[in-house]
Amino acid sequence: MNKTELNTNKQLPSKEERHKLFGSVAPGPRTKPMEKDKMADLQNSRKDFLFDIDMVGISNVKHPIRIPSDLTPQIQTTIGTFSFGSSIEKGSKGTNMSRFTEQLDKYHNEGFAVDIATLKQFTEELAERLKQKDAEVEVTFPWFFERKGPYSDLAGMNHADATIRVEYDGETGHDITVALTGKITTLCPCSKEISEYSAHNQRGNVTMEVKLTDDYDEQDLDWKAALLEAAESNASARIHPVLKRPDEKMVTEQAYENPRFVEDIVRLVAADLYEYDFVEAFKVSCRNEESIHLHDALATVTYDKKQEQN
Repeated sequence: MNKTELNTNKQLPSKEERHKLFGSVAPGPRTKPMEKDKMADLQNSRKDFLFDIDMVGISNVKHPIRIPSDLTPQIQTTIGTFSFGSSIEKGSKGTNMSRFTEQLDKYHNEGFAVDIATLKQFTEELAERLKQKDAEVEVTFPWFFERKGPYSDLAGMNHADATIRVEYDGETGHDITVALTGKITTLCPCSKEISEYSAHNQRGNVTMEVKLTDDYDEQDLDWKAALLEAAESNASARIHPVLKRPDEKMVTEQAYENPRFVEDIVRLVAADLYEYDFVEAFKVSCRNEESIHLHDALATVTYDKKQEQN
């Protein structure tokens, strides 16, 4: 007798009986109201709850979004990971969590394009929906861009991790912070200097966190492309998805001609960010995945242009 015959001969209890076997019980009596206006609303309780809360909300919300870009593809769909929040005063017990996702769904149904102007509007509406004086939203997403081989001109897709954070206050307006993490190639200057031939190289991860000026206009300049250029143009070489042999020769020779420590990378990227008019303050870090060590190398530069005015 084969296995199929054994299975077809087995007599199983009904699905209802199987559920009971594994612990399901009949529904109990329903005594509490189903109508929303008759339900207790604990979150809207008003008492002295001891302390104001800086921020309360939800995080790790994944949702499809559309991203505008100055680089190809100029309109792309991707997945955003959101967090939302607002402050509450000590006189309120809590916030209404469902209103965060209600707002997200509303924007999704209208074709949610994640750009700074839209997120500024989003936070204003969210504060009004929550009946609070402030609101904040942060979204992180993979941003894709086309990259061609330097000799063959064959194209493929690279990506960087981008973040937009918008904080809204009814009295002071908006604070906008953006971040981008891109990958580069770095070649060790010390290895090149001391070796008879060759030099070790590694993949570097450059992260730039930038506070934007109040007059920044995304229609004039795509911050994502600008930050990516700041990282890649100061590297030993750029990362490419498609490399034929002539491309590889050009990239490896370029890396050898432009050796960089992590310290060099963060200082050079910082210089570019300093010259960007739309950047008010920044933090640059570079983490190299060392090819001849088990550890990573790390360097960081932080700078605020406003300090120069003091």
